[in-house]
Amino acid sequence: MKINTRFHGEKEITDKEIIHFPKGIPAFEEERQFVILPIDEQEHVFILQSVTNENLGFVIANPFVFFKEYEFDLEEPITSFLELESEKEVLLFTILTVQDPFPKSTANLQAPIVLNMKNNKAQQIILNLPHYKTKHSIFSQQSEAVKG
Repeated sequence: MKINTRFHGEKEITDKEIIHFPKGIPAFEEERQFVILPIDEQEHVFILQSVTNENLGFVIANPFVFFKEYEFDLEEPITSFLELESEKEVLLFTILTVQDPFPKSTANLQAPIVLNMKNNKAQQIILNLPHYKTKHSIFSQQSEAVKG
């Protein structure tokens, strides 16, 4: 199937590439199908592109690239909802707020995206952990996220 995207123009995708957010993403609950597209030459940064709305795309990244100590427990209702059977099925992303210049960009560690790679079912969860914020500098010398 072909989709139109904001950053990649028209793109050919397969059904297997579609990530399903049964509850949508907070503030975008009506958007339930996305695809992860690479950003040129960026190994750890991607676009989470809506399949149905070409103007809706989020810049996402693997949080562990920037925050090695990032951790939290997935509660049972989430693991059940996503049908997770093992940690090996989990892929985590954080939404970035991209700034100009790029080194001023921030990551939302308070609301990671949890993806079950086995069934492509995902959910953005809200953590109730005070040491994680919605805007952590991704290039700071010492990550605020690991301060206790």
